[in-house]
Amino acid sequence: MSAPSAASRASDGLWFGKDLSQPEPIPEAGIERAVALMRSGRLHRYGETGAGTPEPALLEQEFAAYVGTRYCVALNSCGATLFVALKALGVVPGDRVLTSAFTLAPVPGAIAHACAEPVLVDTTADYTTDLEDLERKVRTSGARVFLISHMRGHITDLAAVRSICDAHGVALVEDCAHTMGARWDGRPCGTWGRIGCFSTQTYKHINSGEGGLLVTDDDDICARAILYSGSYMFYGQHLARPAPEVFERWKYDTPNFSLRMSNHAAAMLRPQLSELERRAARWNALYGQLARELKGIDGLHVPRRGPKEEYVASSIQFTLDLPHERIERFLEGCERRGLFVKWFGSSAPRGFTSNYTHWHYLNEVQELANSPALMDGLCDMRIPLSLSGEDCALVGRIVRAALLEA
Repeated sequence: MSAPSAASRASDGLWFGKDLSQPEPIPEAGIERAVALMRSGRLHRYGETGAGTPEPALLEQEFAAYVGTRYCVALNSCGATLFVALKALGVVPGDRVLTSAFTLAPVPGAIAHACAEPVLVDTTADYTTDLEDLERKVRTSGARVFLISHMRGHITDLAAVRSICDAHGVALVEDCAHTMGARWDGRPCGTWGRIGCFSTQTYKHINSGEGGLLVTDDDDICARAILYSGSYMFYGQHLARPAPEVFERWKYDTPNFSLRMSNHAAAMLRPQLSELERRAARWNALYGQLARELKGIDGLHVPRRGPKEEYVASSIQFTLDLPHERIERFLEGCERRGLFVKWFGSSAPRGFTSNYTHWHYLNEVQELANSPALMDGLCDMRIPLSLSGEDCALVGRIVRAALLEA
């Protein structure tokens, strides 16, 4: 999106102009390892002879230790991890899979990839799963899996979610694309269900351009995920894996989908793991200041965060109680001041942003009590780590000014 010309800028002199999508640079250690791999030519995820331990296998071992799980499988996108998770749980064509209404397109896309049918679970005004709707749908939908999305880092009461799922024999899969390093009640996101799925896309918490990490404690799920990911018969090169006899149960019946992470991507990611805690503290400090700047603005709702929610807030959301035409004028006013805000309520998908009404491939009309109004007013901004305290204060002033003139 191009910046407005000087002539079209707002007359009040407020100007932001920073790129909210700008990530931190890759650490030098990751760059050096990636260059060394290019010089060697050994970019494939496995080696036949003399290749040493592949970078994805080392990353898997390190990430499993970081999260506190037995196993990890590195794939080429978070969407791939979600798809493989469903397949590893035995989802077959025609199955129904519960999932969050507030999510992004790769989540229902993974369900469609498995030839299953998404059944949407409603969302509260604070962007978490509506537990009453979840309880109702685990009883009535016939679904055996709930793929919960911790969308934009908003974490539902996972003890309550797990209790509901366990009571009805529903397997919980966590989409942790926005919650790497986050916890609920001291327990890491991604470890509350049977499977946790993480993203290493550029705009997430660690950056390989694209990538995904699947974690689990289950022997058979891990073995199936490794085989689905494209291990051929090189599964012995994985370090965070179950015993060989587990693979014997599955290796003749599991297709190879060639979805495994490359050596190159894993090499860039490994040095970033040690940066996660520092980045989380910085993101949360920026989020806290932005939330304080926005909370006093009339007509704008910033979600409440629960006391047991230990988030890693790489973005911030707020809801506007305004008709569409006024929200469009608000967005235009922000753009004239160099601040680009995303909006989930648009009648058509834009960039990365869409909502469930745009996914016409869903097989049934999804009747939801809360989500339509929530999506209508939901605005979204990334939080780059380059922001300063002065930047956060300026964002507050711009949002206030754009709302007043909308």
